[in-house]
Amino acid sequence: MTEKSFQTKSVRVGHEPTNEQEHSASIFLTSSFRFSSAEEAADRFENSGKGNMYSRFTNPTVDAFQNKLAALEGAEKCQATASGMAAIFATIMTILKPGEHMVASRCMFGTTIVLLNNIIEKFGIKVTFVDLPDLKSWESSVQKNTKLFLLETPSNPLGEVVDIKKLAAISKMNNIVLAVDNCIMSPALQKPLSLGADLVIHSATKYIDGQGRCLAGAVAGNGSIIDDISLFSRSTGPTLSPFNAWIVLKGLETLNLRMRAHCESAMTLASWLERQTFVEKVHYVGLNRHPHHEVASKQQSGFGGIVSFQVKGGRKEAFRLINNTKMISITANLGDTKTTITHPSSTTHVRLSDEEKKQTHITENLIRISVGLEDVDDIIADLRP
Repeated sequence: MTEKSFQTKSVRVGHEPTNEQEHSASIFLTSSFRFSSAEEAADRFENSGKGNMYSRFTNPTVDAFQNKLAALEGAEKCQATASGMAAIFATIMTILKPGEHMVASRCMFGTTIVLLNNIIEKFGIKVTFVDLPDLKSWESSVQKNTKLFLLETPSNPLGEVVDIKKLAAISKMNNIVLAVDNCIMSPALQKPLSLGADLVIHSATKYIDGQGRCLAGAVAGNGSIIDDISLFSRSTGPTLSPFNAWIVLKGLETLNLRMRAHCESAMTLASWLERQTFVEKVHYVGLNRHPHHEVASKQQSGFGGIVSFQVKGGRKEAFRLINNTKMISITANLGDTKTTITHPSSTTHVRLSDEEKKQTHITENLIRISVGLEDVDDIIADLRP
């Protein structure tokens, strides 16, 4: 359905009806699949025969989600995983071997930084951190054994942006895989593969589900790399359950509509926050004064639903504002229909050292809001001191 629009593909691609001719995708809650003969079983396990064997390997519901997300991202293939972190880990462990090197943005989700600092290096993989927008730092950090560039753009929670096309040129010149975490934008607002990236990574837990119901992850992009990631996943077990696959599959049907609404309300909220006397600074890439607004405008079709801001004062003042809310949910998740609020320094980025927080501008007065689908006037009213 390459000739169809994004919205049409989000509704129609992926699901193939069974003999029952169901109109909505079915959930195949089974651990294994039967074979018509011993010969057929042997054929499939030797990878020469098509068909399902075991749900850690393949499952029709998971396949439907993978096919739909691949179509929306413009990817050759997609591999689903149990969570976004599983997708990141599988990508790293597939592409790099002990003794090899990767370059990563220091402005990423806190757990990703913890993974790179505390776990990945145990496998003999070296990591160099750079400032996300600084293309010269990316280029100067390349070594003979560099195999992967890993980043998220816009970053969580400050909305920093890198020019993906220019970074892709650097990666291709040095034969390096460029993997972009597209969780904050989703394919509804940004297509990293069309800008030169090799892989797109998702925590489908966030906007792809959109209602905070389950955990899921995915990697999409270059077919041969995805084949290798699939082999890693089926051998190590970070499998997406059929039920969770069904949830995120259905979430994709409304993704485009939801993301447009998130963007509209986030812009209204960010503009309101800029005018408030209790606010020191607002971080939203949709604002004209944001240092990366111009780049974001070129490679994104919207600015997303994450608004971060610094209150005047410190942790005490930030906690006071958060605790004064009555409707907004105090939780570290994002991408929900319900607006959520959190204090990154003490939640999502708590395991970063003081120096790492300083380098990534995670201050004690920083608050992150994931703008939901409530009436934006009600969201604003809940934030008034």
